[in-house]
Amino acid sequence: MCELIFHSTAHNIRKSHNNAILSIVNNLIRVAIMMAVFYAMFAILGLRRTAIRGDFLLFMLSGVFIYMTHVKTVSSVMGSDGPSSPMMKHAPMNTVIALASSALSTLYLQVLTLLLILFVYHVAVRPFEIYEPAAAFACILTAWFYGIAVGVCFLALKPWFPEFTGIAAQLYTRANMIASGKMFVANQITPQMRNLFDWNPLYHSIDQARGHTFINYNPHFSSLEYALSVAVALFCLGMIGEFYTRRHASLSWNARR
Repeated sequence: MCELIFHSTAHNIRKSHNNAILSIVNNLIRVAIMMAVFYAMFAILGLRRTAIRGDFLLFMLSGVFIYMTHVKTVSSVMGSDGPSSPMMKHAPMNTVIALASSALSTLYLQVLTLLLILFVYHVAVRPFEIYEPAAAFACILTAWFYGIAVGVCFLALKPWFPEFTGIAAQLYTRANMIASGKMFVANQITPQMRNLFDWNPLYHSIDQARGHTFINYNPHFSSLEYALSVAVALFCLGMIGEFYTRRHASLSWNARR
């Protein structure tokens, strides 16, 4: 099973381009464009003064990059092969392998892109220091796992309500542009505004990541345990739904669509 997951992960990584290196470059370009857009937004709206005292690129990466990792994981897991896929006709293949390979390929590309950005910035622009790199990476993994949980829920719903699931996934992605709180610092916003983000585990992951990235920032209004607990609960519900869907899904469902 591990060998199948490995080969399926490699296939997913190279799926966007025949050359594996160019597929990584494509992902790097997307992240760089997103970073440039948010940098321009911070500069135009005058939000740089609200950032944490420290390296501004690390502040942006701790928000934008974690958001992108989560959203890409949701899309990748949701788009993995379902129970009625032709790939499932091969006996060793199952939806768990497809789901795991989709999630791992996204994590691989995102982590490789992050390391490359940090390396180039450290060497070519200015040296930097991350206060607790292992704990900050744990926050990235939490957001990634939460993305798997949400993606599995959408994957379980997709064979039953394909149009609704696609619209709901888009709404979820667009809403998290604001609801993730990546442009705000939790300690600096009002309680009324903070209540708009408290429900979102991604908001907690981003705020905790900033606490481990910067030595002079201590998050008081977020909890990584909450984010992990919600992710585990959603993942369990999603796997229950996926197992039920796997037993009832049929190719004939798409005949009338």
